[in-house]
Amino acid sequence: MLRKLSIVFISSVLFSTCTKTATPVKKEVAVVNHHIVSKNTDVPKREFRGAWVASIANIDWPSQKGLSSAEQKKEYDVIVKHHKSMGINALLVQVRAASDAFYTKSKEPWSEWLMGEQGKAPEPLYDPMAYMIERTHENGLEFHAWLNLNRGKHRLASSVKEDHLIYRKPEWFLSYGDYQLYNFGLPEVRQYILDMVMNIVREYDVDGIHFDDYFYPYKVNGLTLNDEATFRKYGGQFSNIEDWRRSNIDTVIKSISEAIKKEKPWVSYGISPFGVWRNKSDDPAGSETRGGQPSYDFLFADTRKWAQEGWIDYIAPQIYFPFEHKLVPYGTLTEWWATYHGKANLYIGHGVYRVDENSSTSAWADPNQIARQLDYNRYTSEVSGSIFYNTNTLIRNNLGMRDSIKVRFEYPALPPEVKGNLQTVPKPEKFELKKTEEGTLLTWATGLDEVVLYRFEKGEELNVGNPKHIIYIGKSQTFSDRNDGAYIYLLSRLNKWNQESDYRVKEN
Repeated sequence: MLRKLSIVFISSVLFSTCTKTATPVKKEVAVVNHHIVSKNTDVPKREFRGAWVASIANIDWPSQKGLSSAEQKKEYDVIVKHHKSMGINALLVQVRAASDAFYTKSKEPWSEWLMGEQGKAPEPLYDPMAYMIERTHENGLEFHAWLNLNRGKHRLASSVKEDHLIYRKPEWFLSYGDYQLYNFGLPEVRQYILDMVMNIVREYDVDGIHFDDYFYPYKVNGLTLNDEATFRKYGGQFSNIEDWRRSNIDTVIKSISEAIKKEKPWVSYGISPFGVWRNKSDDPAGSETRGGQPSYDFLFADTRKWAQEGWIDYIAPQIYFPFEHKLVPYGTLTEWWATYHGKANLYIGHGVYRVDENSSTSAWADPNQIARQLDYNRYTSEVSGSIFYNTNTLIRNNLGMRDSIKVRFEYPALPPEVKGNLQTVPKPEKFELKKTEEGTLLTWATGLDEVVLYRFEKGEELNVGNPKHIIYIGKSQTFSDRNDGAYIYLLSRLNKWNQESDYRVKEN
């Protein structure tokens, strides 16, 4: 399915064709004498460009246990600057790895992956998540709080406090190898998870809440999940334990969705599941794939249902497979999700950590593998972005893979709109222009909202659908343009739903 590029000319009304939805949005042109148009281009104006920042076991941040607060902040600043420089517009930061916290306003203990001991606060004390949100927003990126859903204790944990939940509420957990996992069949467990999520939503200025692929555990040979007693107590209406488990996860996902939309409807809610929902051999609606542990059958997560019902704002299947994979080819699975993503925006999770010149799989030793995947996404109907795992791999730039991504992200992009909340967005106020010795100084007022600033040469078509004309996205109230030339500037405002206002226009 190839994406069709449409062209719309506007005089007194502007129809937005920059997103992949075809719904016309009436806009008032700010200055009658300027003919503003919106045309899609090969590079989309709206595209989610995310990167996961993993804290578990010090994978990405912080780089090791026991760093000072200043060192932790410095490391995060480097990540933000790096990702911004390559065109990333959203960070998904793991702030809850195993019933612990990387933030102060939590009933759960400090994570041991901060200071080396669970419950030990950063020195000197600060709130890591509050700091990360501030720095992320200052640089014009979104911050999505990434939470692990199922772990009470990770197998690599070396420090668990005596008053930790797994000891205070042992009946809430199921032993599975070296893990302690939440028993989702218990109503009090589901309520606890909901309360934990909503505490973050209320207390922090997050742009999104994000869960990864861990629901019920992946199957490990020789291990059994012993929740039969809970099933006997609570599963009376179900004929089998598998459907009951899926219902438990459905309840968790839906209840969080409803609570977020009631509290802060602009906060995106996203899931990044294992790439395969079901194989076609098990379900006619499944994908033409084979093998693996599909989410529906093994993790008891009906991920397709959540997207189709609109319980989540976006779904980002982890398609960590190359085009050449014999059982789960990248293209086949991407096309399946393009058909079945339902009401959710579709972003693709890319396994950039697998790119390596020494890989035993020739497809991952191909420096163009990720670049080809991004090109495929751009021209596959319904795909609205990408998320990369993981941050350290992007920084290392294996096989020049980061550079090939950066080329495709040459121009900035606005994140997709949060669906279901059509708002009236006021135009920026007090948009002024002044010539200085350094160039052109532009100032405006928008409160705490972001702005989008466009620059066009005089006589050039004012196409706000072409992202190459965007020179700034962020919350600053000023911009100094040191380029020489005669320009026309357009300024719009973005609200919390990523919806864009009409335009103010200035000429130098």
